[in-house]
Amino acid sequence: MGRSGHACSVLGSLLLVLVSLGSAAAQKGSTWKTLSGDPPAIIAKGGFSGLFPDSSENAYLFATISQDSAVWCDVRLTKDGSGICLPDIQMESCTSISNAFPKGKKTYNVNGVSVTGWFSVDYKDTDLGKVFLRQSVSSRSERYDGGGLLIVPVEAVIAQFKAPAVWLNLQHDSFYSQFNLSMRSYILSLSKQYTVDYISSPEVTILKSLLGRVSKKTKLVFRFLDEGTAEPSTNQTYGSMLKNLTFIKTFASGILVPKHYILPVTADNYLKPHTSVVDDAHTAGLEIYAADFANDFTFSYNYSYDPLAEYLSFIDNGAFSVDGVVTDFPSTPSTAIDCFHNLNGSNRDHGAPLVISHNGASGDYPDCTDLAYQKAVADGADVIDCAVQVTKDGIPICMSSIDLKDVTNVVTSQFASEAVIIKDIKADAGVYTFNLTWEDIAKNLKPTISNPMSKYNTYRNPRNRNAGNFMKLSDFLAFAKDKDLSGIMITVERASFMAEKLGFGVVDAVIKALDDSGYSKQTAQKVMIQSTNSSVLMKFRQQTKYNLVYMIDEDVKDAAPSSLADIKKFADAVSVSAMSIYPAANKFLINQTNPVVKSLQSAGLPVYVYLLMNEFVSQPYDFFSDATAQINAYVQKDGDGGGVDGVITDFPGTAHRYKLNSCKNMGKKTPLFMQPPQRGGLVGTISDPSALPPAMSPMPVLTDSDVAEPPLPPVNNSTAPAPPNAATRMRTDVPILVAVLVLFASLLI
Repeated sequence: MGRSGHACSVLGSLLLVLVSLGSAAAQKGSTWKTLSGDPPAIIAKGGFSGLFPDSSENAYLFATISQDSAVWCDVRLTKDGSGICLPDIQMESCTSISNAFPKGKKTYNVNGVSVTGWFSVDYKDTDLGKVFLRQSVSSRSERYDGGGLLIVPVEAVIAQFKAPAVWLNLQHDSFYSQFNLSMRSYILSLSKQYTVDYISSPEVTILKSLLGRVSKKTKLVFRFLDEGTAEPSTNQTYGSMLKNLTFIKTFASGILVPKHYILPVTADNYLKPHTSVVDDAHTAGLEIYAADFANDFTFSYNYSYDPLAEYLSFIDNGAFSVDGVVTDFPSTPSTAIDCFHNLNGSNRDHGAPLVISHNGASGDYPDCTDLAYQKAVADGADVIDCAVQVTKDGIPICMSSIDLKDVTNVVTSQFASEAVIIKDIKADAGVYTFNLTWEDIAKNLKPTISNPMSKYNTYRNPRNRNAGNFMKLSDFLAFAKDKDLSGIMITVERASFMAEKLGFGVVDAVIKALDDSGYSKQTAQKVMIQSTNSSVLMKFRQQTKYNLVYMIDEDVKDAAPSSLADIKKFADAVSVSAMSIYPAANKFLINQTNPVVKSLQSAGLPVYVYLLMNEFVSQPYDFFSDATAQINAYVQKDGDGGGVDGVITDFPGTAHRYKLNSCKNMGKKTPLFMQPPQRGGLVGTISDPSALPPAMSPMPVLTDSDVAEPPLPPVNNSTAPAPPNAATRMRTDVPILVAVLVLFASLLI
């Protein structure tokens, strides 16, 4: 069974996109707490299976360009005794076998369990030439499934892909023996021609049978399954066998354990204290490898959706290091080992890129609460932000949304009936900050954590779902003033609406709050004012000397010279959307370079990108489900990098750690995996034209007509908010018909 005919073209495409992988130098002078003292090994499970079908040609090609990654093959035997690589013994889960052989479904006993499906033992090697691999993880892209990726022979993984090391995993020996097939005989025959670096199995018998019969360079590794599962030959549970590592040492040089053996988690997915299993293995003279790493799988909330942080907790926690990790995404542990090992986490760096929080550390705590701001400061944010809203009694507060339904539990409170429809804001009913007094909000409502990726069933820190306290603008300013920050950012929106409909001059209120807090008389922290409205920034320009940031609230590919001239009149910097810098279609970067960043910077305007999030579902596949890779792409100025001056993020800790990495400022010596991705490179590896993402509509160019606005209207004093503690209700200026709709809305809530 040969490799697919499009190998050369695939390899060419992969070489273009593989700027994200490379050889890890692994900081030779540093000390590792592995058994050997060497850097941990990286084992790419089925190749780079986080992107491509597990054990496919694409996956192995993509992984083997990285000179620090071993490649993993789950060995299965065919009817005629050939060895193939497949992630599952039941072939339907990872191949098109049911289409090729619709009547091939069988039921067999596999280690005492009745399993129904399609099995390799029913087909000769030549039969499988018309069976193609497909993605076995339902949450990953299916766009490679129709590309004709053939099943790969074990010999090809060893000889043709030129991996620096090969790891063969053997399982279900007794199952194959039912068909007069011998995994032992196959491996011994293979070993006469090739040297295999690692052989693992969860079965004692097969490893014992290979001991002394394969090359001395081959490491035999005993693989532990779940603690309650029984090992087939001894009938002992794997949990009990973990207590007898001296026995394991008699036939193996290492053990492979699920990562939860080392860092267990609670039922609600929070970390427990680490176990002693790494130290126990090293004491017994065994290397220990950890399995089940994948950037796009659920892992502990303690890591804030940051896969690099998880790897560091296993290899660089100060107490121990595993000897290797088995992963679907080998680029991330490569980055951890090469660039983030042995960093001083307390080191502060207010240099580039500027790290600007978005509603505080809102990835970990509810937006704009005291705890979100405390976490942002502790995580190393350079700038913390406050989105200003106004209460019914005229108090400016920090709240990410003007509608309390978005950020509080108001729909289950006594204020649910306050819902009104105000078409100037949105079409459906809302309970707005200006419907309630500060006391109503602070004493009777709880914050709720934002979940922008909830449509993907991805939720943020549930233990902190309602944690923290709301903050007035004055509280925020007092909190920030003595912190190690380079500045603060205050975002002002809907100033015209507040002036005309609420009788509230938000610009004047912000200026007064800054004056009262002493910010107008200090230079230690920069004051930044952000708005999507040029009229707001123009008024601040006329009355203050603060740093003004114009947020472009649409995706644009460039800015016309006339718009640049206008922006310079009222702004000192610009925020642009992530899509404006890296256009993507169906989560694949397209081959389109948008010059908007360079145009703005050439006009003397620093550029900040919004909004970066750690959740992998928010990122194009080209960033490998890795928030650090995403940040690196937007920050790098060379090649296809975004070259931004700052990042606006829900997770400032991840962005701050990026600034401390040891692979910065290396010039031509920068590791390949710390270079930005090739635009359109990954989508270029999709060989099936019908699977290509649809073409994007061209993005517009920002013009002066997009930027220019009339001055802010004067404050309508007839609708001014009542003073604090007043008994009168503020006029909402909605027609009787809307009032009737509000009644129905309140009943629905």
